[in-house]
Amino acid sequence: MNKEKNKLPNATIKRLPLYLSYLKSVKKSGQKAISSVELGNALNLKSDLVRRDFSRIKAPGRKGSGYEVKKLINHLHHIVNENAETEAVLIGAGHLGTALLHYNHLRKASPKIKMVFDNNPNVVGKTIAGVPVYHIDEIPERITPGITVAILAIPAASAQLISETLTESGILGIMNFSSAYLKLPSNIHLQQIDLAKELDTLAFLINFL
Repeated sequence: MNKEKNKLPNATIKRLPLYLSYLKSVKKSGQKAISSVELGNALNLKSDLVRRDFSRIKAPGRKGSGYEVKKLINHLHHIVNENAETEAVLIGAGHLGTALLHYNHLRKASPKIKMVFDNNPNVVGKTIAGVPVYHIDEIPERITPGITVAILAIPAASAQLISETLTESGILGIMNFSSAYLKLPSNIHLQQIDLAKELDTLAFLINFL
């Protein structure tokens, strides 16, 4: 992670890929410039928040004329370092894990899943979407210094123990799709994605519209 990104608030860092993704779609449509108001409306964000984020990253733009889409995309590429190859491992080759593998195979951006770990003898030793599947006991010997991200698509009961093995093997960031609340060292970045909880939240919001 570059020094410029280290100075940014976590909330801003999380929004940068959203900006980049939307701006790419705008560029494909042929649009040359965009305002903070338009960008905020598209992403359900306040325009002053967008301007504050862009001020923090010193985004090229002029007051009153908005931002040139192409220059803004290039600047965001530099900040998020999208072209740097981040390598990841996937833990769990069940239905969710397999779906994530196929999605990762289709997308061009980083991180790329380099290997999968599972304990199911029916999948160990095979490949899924071109990615080799190893036994979960091989995690310590298979993870090399270039692999920094792990994706957990396993039952909650085994998530904590496996996450500890991953961090001891050099993993710096974990995306957790299980419902387990992981206890990790303070230097490990954790993204908790509980699909069931998100669906419950959505249903709750709909019921109170």
